[in-house]
Amino acid sequence: MKTKRGEMKNNKRAQTTIFIIIAIVIVALAVLIYVFYPSIKDTLGFEEQNPRQFIQSCLEQDIQDSVEQLSLQGGKIKPQHYIVYNGENIEYLCYTNEFYEKCIMQEPMLQETIEKEIQQNIKDKISFCFDELEKNYRQQGYEVTLRPGSSELELLPKRIVANFNTSLSLTKGDSSEQYGSFRVVLYNNLYELVSVTHSILNWEARYGDAETTTYMSYYRDLKVEKKKQTEGSTIYILTDRNNGFSFQFASRSMPWPPGY
Repeated sequence: MKTKRGEMKNNKRAQTTIFIIIAIVIVALAVLIYVFYPSIKDTLGFEEQNPRQFIQSCLEQDIQDSVEQLSLQGGKIKPQHYIVYNGENIEYLCYTNEFYEKCIMQEPMLQETIEKEIQQNIKDKISFCFDELEKNYRQQGYEVTLRPGSSELELLPKRIVANFNTSLSLTKGDSSEQYGSFRVVLYNNLYELVSVTHSILNWEARYGDAETTTYMSYYRDLKVEKKKQTEGSTIYILTDRNNGFSFQFASRSMPWPPGY
């Protein structure tokens, strides 16, 4: 007849054996996962990014940088007719070189001009991003057909939208995906600031000056600064009080001779 002490020994041995078996199973599973995980991952597409997400991530910072640059310079990436203010070359959007004369609008289609400026500035990056997209999918074993098309960038309320009529076909094994176009969206209020800018420029061209308090009364989140310069120019700085985003530009209208 077994003693209680003998039974306890047998139980402990059984438990130890079970723990050893469990440990061996865990180690075996770890080895299998290590060996086969790359192929499993490739099959399930764990590291594959949606093509539209890829283009969004690739381009959005360059669009943002272009917007910030031209917003400090009167809507131009490389100002040609400008005044230097606080170290920035600020484009004249309304100008006259005659005393007592009202200015003439330099960019009557300001929104369209800015859209073209941004698109031109990111042109090389657009090609780079689509080339990288194609290369990355080929490296993952896909058959890729990429057909570049036209592109268009628009300032819209509360956002900037870049549309690319580029088609992409991805094939891997028995599965395939088709993308007929791509879109990149950047959320900001450049459209709203450009609209106010256009209104101020109309006042400058028609009356020789603009009353800034009217805009701040109507747009509660808008700060409008008006910096008169000694030679007759005016620097306007429009700032969104919520996010600090600014657009600044120059005008020279109804200038007085020195000493007046």
